[in-house]
Amino acid sequence: MGLFRRKPLHVRLAEEGGLVERSTMPLFTGVIPETGIHGIPRERQYDAVAATDAPDVEGSSARFVGLEDGSLLIEEGDGDLTPLADAIEQEIARPYRANAVRRGETQWAIAAHRLRVIQLPEPGGDEVELVLRGEEKTLVVDGNRSFGTMSELEQLADGDAVIRAARLDGTFWEVRVDPL
Repeated sequence: MGLFRRKPLHVRLAEEGGLVERSTMPLFTGVIPETGIHGIPRERQYDAVAATDAPDVEGSSARFVGLEDGSLLIEEGDGDLTPLADAIEQEIARPYRANAVRRGETQWAIAAHRLRVIQLPEPGGDEVELVLRGEEKTLVVDGNRSFGTMSELEQLADGDAVIRAARLDGTFWEVRVDPL
């Protein structure tokens, strides 16, 4: 029924005469209870979350990678990020990639996900993609198809797979293996 329309006379009279039962169903308030939620849930983005006090860290956000040798590769942020790394390392082991956001004067929230880091020889670029399908091997370096293959990356796959590697620093590479 429209906003300014009135109920028809026969409906009003039936309600007043008690001929129509009132609905026992509650009015829709716009809130959907948990059982009403359906569909495919999103994949978890982080493996660990922590909060800490870090007064010496500057800026409003930071992004860094913690390597197994104990070093931090700072991608974004200023100052000493060690307190942020120490806080998240209580929840997750190295290597990891962490994002931190300032939540107050000295309070920070940190979220991290695990990485697979390997050392590779110089392939001539910063991003490598190797596709293994049966006997066929396709190597792409920085978006350009390249001849040959990289045995270090091939060893990471069990059967058909797409292997992506991105340079972190020097010979350290972040690797992701997706089976086909």
